[in-house]
Parts: sequence; structure tokens; C-alpha cells
Amino acid sequence: MNERYEYVPHRLLRHRVRDIASGVEGELMAVIHENVSDSIACERWMELAYIRDASGREFTTAIHNIDPVSRQA
Repeated sequence: MNERYEYVPHRLLRHRVRDIASGVEGELMAVIHENVSDSIACERWMELAYIRDASGREFTTAIHNIDPVSRQA
């Protein structure tokens, strides 16, 4: 594939999630299958979750590091 990234559908898009690695919560804005290597000789692809926290800043984490945040009544 020649593209550097590709959007991936995900059931938690636009839902509140928690990054289990950092404990930070936010809204899942996108999941992108992205080439994260720094070499053209050896590509390394992974799915990254883009999360927007309460301050509006977005950060990334591996898609396997997110859990949905349950709403409490």
C-alpha cells in the first residue's frame, strides 16, 4: 500500500474512552492504520486511536489500549 495512513471504522468512535496506559479519558476521534516506521526499507503498520481529552488536546495510543467509559446514572 502506498498510503501513509488509512481511516478505520470503530464502534467507539465519538464515544468516551479511557487510555489504559495513561489513565486519561476523552472522546475517540479517529482510528487510523498508520505506518509508524522511520525507515522506508522496513514498514511497520499499526492501528492508532486518536483521543481528544477535556482540554481539547489530542493524543494517540494503540487501539488495544482503549476501554469504553461507562456512564453512571
